[in-house]
Amino acid sequence: MPVQIFGNRRFSRSVPLELTQLPLIDAVLISHDHYDHLDYGSIKRIKDRVKQFIVPLGVGPHLERWGVDKAKIQEHDWWSEFQYEGLQLACTPARHFSGRGLGDREATLWCSWVIKGRNVSVFFSGDSGYGDHFQAIGQKYGPFDLTFMECGQYDRRWAGIHMLPEESVQAHLDVRGKLMIPIHWGAFTLAMHEWTDPIERVSKAARENKVALAAPQIGQTLVLGAPDYPTSPWWRSV
Repeated sequence: MPVQIFGNRRFSRSVPLELTQLPLIDAVLISHDHYDHLDYGSIKRIKDRVKQFIVPLGVGPHLERWGVDKAKIQEHDWWSEFQYEGLQLACTPARHFSGRGLGDREATLWCSWVIKGRNVSVFFSGDSGYGDHFQAIGQKYGPFDLTFMECGQYDRRWAGIHMLPEESVQAHLDVRGKLMIPIHWGAFTLAMHEWTDPIERVSKAARENKVALAAPQIGQTLVLGAPDYPTSPWWRSV
């Protein structure tokens, strides 16, 4: 937030890894310019360790003002397809909004991302309400070995910009995902629900729809193709 005293607190007291511990980063993909997705302090600390920032239209100037070399920034529109370091990527639609102040609402684009390697295909939903864009993405780029699906900080009053957990599972099915990791539920307090409500509801919906769901602890490494994925309800004992 512009003034830290008015910012939203984290559910956890600390993060699992300090930014100064990160190695050289090949690329950072950003979905939109909201404060919980594009943090000034974080960008300042990692900007010299990142080879390329890949962002939706209009987000680049934020980074330039914060000292990122323009040559290290790529901006993309919806349905833009491109290559980077052997990966096939696409900037795909989301149903959300943007803005960091009172006068710049929707001045920049928001998006989801498709990432395809030689053997693995990944979908990152960004922030999004549920819509038919998920089916369109699934038809064009699916199936996906792994989906990172927004699942948290919701309310029925703003379902147009944030999915309910049951919709997150349906969106995973729409894009033709195989393994789903619910995201956006364990960091900041942005809504009125309990912090475990999203993961409990999405776990139930996944079981009912026979969706493979992984729920790693914050900071836990997950290896695709492993015989087992983290599924224990660790959040109940935190």
